[in-house]
Amino acid sequence: PFHDYGLIDGLIQPIYSGITCYVMSSLAFIKKPSCWLEAISKYKVTHSQSPNFGYDLCIQKVSSEQLSELDLRSWRTASNGAEPIRKHTIEKFIQKFEPCGFQATAFYPAYGLAEATLLVATKPHNNVPQITPVVASALEKNQIVEGDTNQKGNRYVVSCGFPICDTNVIIINPNTLTKCASDEVGEIWVSNLSIAQGYWNRPEETKQTFKAYTVDTGEGPFLRTGDLGFIKNGQLFITGRLKDVIIIRGHNHYPQDIEFTVENSHPSLRKNSGAAFGIEVDNEEKLVVVQEVERSWLRELDFNEVNGDIRQELMAQHELQVYAIALIKSGSIPKTSSGKIMRQACRMKFLEGTLEVINSGGSNPEHLRELTVMSVMKATPKNRAHLV
Repeated sequence: PFHDYGLIDGLIQPIYSGITCYVMSSLAFIKKPSCWLEAISKYKVTHSQSPNFGYDLCIQKVSSEQLSELDLRSWRTASNGAEPIRKHTIEKFIQKFEPCGFQATAFYPAYGLAEATLLVATKPHNNVPQITPVVASALEKNQIVEGDTNQKGNRYVVSCGFPICDTNVIIINPNTLTKCASDEVGEIWVSNLSIAQGYWNRPEETKQTFKAYTVDTGEGPFLRTGDLGFIKNGQLFITGRLKDVIIIRGHNHYPQDIEFTVENSHPSLRKNSGAAFGIEVDNEEKLVVVQEVERSWLRELDFNEVNGDIRQELMAQHELQVYAIALIKSGSIPKTSSGKIMRQACRMKFLEGTLEVINSGGSNPEHLRELTVMSVMKATPKNRAHLV
């Protein structure tokens, strides 16, 4: 089975265009990330793509010795999509692989979805990726206020470029179904000839998703993507997923920002392997963080230190108090076939107590212990010793 990104861009497009295509197992890449870049180097590949986590893995895992053997001068289009695209990843990948001939203009942040037959927007040729700093406190209120570079309290949003061909992209208030102002975040609606007709044998979902009309102008039909973003100077910026936004004390918090802060708070925490979501406690939204721990750290890890570092960084970077922290077994967090974190599935597992928890913490340990008691009972005897 193939993810739509790989199926359309990696198989159907080469067949249609009559060009040579090399297919690699995702499992082989996960085991040895350098094999992807070695294949690009060996076969003089011009186009290859990965979700953001793939580029992160190359940054982390490719050694200096492996680096010296790579020649990436042929790589003209390095597409990045299918999950949130991070400023840190783009900058670090370019910095690490430029000596191998990789060019900054080859990075292609893109936005698309299966319902639109993949591609909706991407950057122009020969341009470097555009990264815009926005004031975090304004973003929490769905407002776009551009910040100064390196100013404290900024969030950095990567442009996915311009809508392709005849694609019409509009930004809509998901509550009123009216068009947003140019400085507002809203749901991304898309219209073009590539939009699918609907979901097979699911008429109600088809109507809700594929047959949307604006209330104020009556334009339509549009595809409701469920993604949040804004348009600036004609370029599309993605800020998050509508159903994943965490609303605490009236402010919107994007889970991918929280997850990035958490995974960088302590070296024992596994990259691209955490989930942040909200749960309702006493009629109030509370923040929960689930994060994988690197297996090599388990034997001598100070869990109080890890939990303390997570709490400290979330307060410093987001002014958020975390209600519950669940540190879990490496490789156990729910992910899609393309490596995206399945936050809602993770949330359900947390509430059901079916996560493979090795340690738990947060601001309310008594209530947290009640929520995770089933996880504790299902933990292995070895891991159970780590639970607090």
